[in-house]
Amino acid sequence: MLTALLQIFGSLRLTVILLSASMVLIFFGTIDQVEYGIWHTQKLYFESFVVAWQYPALWPAGDQLTWLRIPMFGGYTIGSLMLINLTVAYTRRFSLKAAKIGLYAIHSGLMLLIVSELLTDLLAVESQMTVPENGRANYSQTVRENELVLIDRSHPDHDQVHAIPAEILKPGHTLDIPDTSLRARVLHFYPNAQLVRTSDASSPANRGVATKMGVTAIPRAPDYSEKAINTATAYIEILDGDASLGTWLLANVLDERFPPQTVQTYERDYEIALRFQRHYYPFEIELLDFAHDKYPGTDIPFNFSSKVITHHPEPAKNQQALIYMNHPLRYEGLTFYQASFSPDETATILQVVRNPGWLLPYFSVLLMGLGMTYQFGLHFIKYLNKRKPA
Repeated sequence: MLTALLQIFGSLRLTVILLSASMVLIFFGTIDQVEYGIWHTQKLYFESFVVAWQYPALWPAGDQLTWLRIPMFGGYTIGSLMLINLTVAYTRRFSLKAAKIGLYAIHSGLMLLIVSELLTDLLAVESQMTVPENGRANYSQTVRENELVLIDRSHPDHDQVHAIPAEILKPGHTLDIPDTSLRARVLHFYPNAQLVRTSDASSPANRGVATKMGVTAIPRAPDYSEKAINTATAYIEILDGDASLGTWLLANVLDERFPPQTVQTYERDYEIALRFQRHYYPFEIELLDFAHDKYPGTDIPFNFSSKVITHHPEPAKNQQALIYMNHPLRYEGLTFYQASFSPDETATILQVVRNPGWLLPYFSVLLMGLGMTYQFGLHFIKYLNKRKPA
C-alpha cells in the first residue's frame, strides 16, 4: 500500500497534472483580476486550498450564466502537492552519482523555492510608514487590513492599545477585549460603506459621532481596484459584564481629524476606534530631508529619496541612511523602501516589509543556476570528447 502511494505521489504523471492545474488556476485568476484587482485575486486563487470561478455578470449572457461555477484547486493545494511530488520523486530516485548532481541541485532549488513562497505568504507583512520632514514615526499601517482598538491614555509615559483584527468582527458575535473586563458585541460590520448625515432616528448607535453629528452608514460593495481604500464600518456595542455602555458607529475614515470617541467605565476612559491596522516598533524613524528631483522643464519624477536616522533605545543601534529607488534600509529585521510622498512633499511614505524568509529565493535560484550550469557543462564536455578524433 505504501509503495503504491509513493509511486503515485512521485510519478511524472502527477507532475504534469499539477503543472496543468497551475496553468488553469493562473488563467482564471487572470480573468478575475480585472474585477477583483491583484490583491484580492491573490487571496482568492493563490492563498487558498480550493476556489470556484464564477461566470462574470458583465460578460455576454452574464445574467443567465452567473450560476456557472468551475471549482479548482487553490495555490496552497497545488503548491503542497508539488512539494510532495518533488520530495517523493527526489528520495525514490536519489543515487549519489556525479552525472546527476546537477539534477539534484535543480530539484532541491525548486523545492526550496516552493517552501520560500509558502513562508512569504504566511509570515511576510507589508505596510506603509508616513514620516513628516523633521518629524518621527514609530509605527506603520496597512490600508487593506483594519482593527478595532480601545486605547487607554491614562498612563503618563505610554498608551496601552487593546486591538481586535477586523476580520473576526462578525455580526452577532461578542468578543472579549484583550487585557480588559470589557466585551465588544458586533451589531453590524460592513467591509465598505458610505457615511452620510441623516435625521433618521433608527440608527443603532447611541454614543459618539453618530449622535453628535447625525451620521449613519450605508453599505456599499467592496472596491477591489489596486488603489482603492474601502471605508470599513461597524456598529459596536461595548459591554461591561452584562451592562451595556452604549453602541458606537466606527469607521476607518473617522481618524485623528475627528474628536475621539470615548467609552467611559468606572475605572478609566478608553478611546474607541476602527482604524487601519498598525504595527508598532521599539524605535523611531526621523526624516532629516526629503528630495524630489524632476526632469528639467517637466513634472515627471526623476528621483525621490529620504535621508533618515533611526532612534533606538540602545544608542549603538542608531543608524543614518539614504533611502531611494532600489536602495532600501534594512534595519531590525525590516526593510524600508522608498514608496511615495505626500502631495505637498512635506512627508515621505516608506514601504515597510517584514519577511523572515527573504533570503530563501536567492538561495534557491543560486542552487538551480549552479545545478543547470553543472549539468549542461557536463553534457557539453561529453559532446566535445565525442568530437575529438580517435
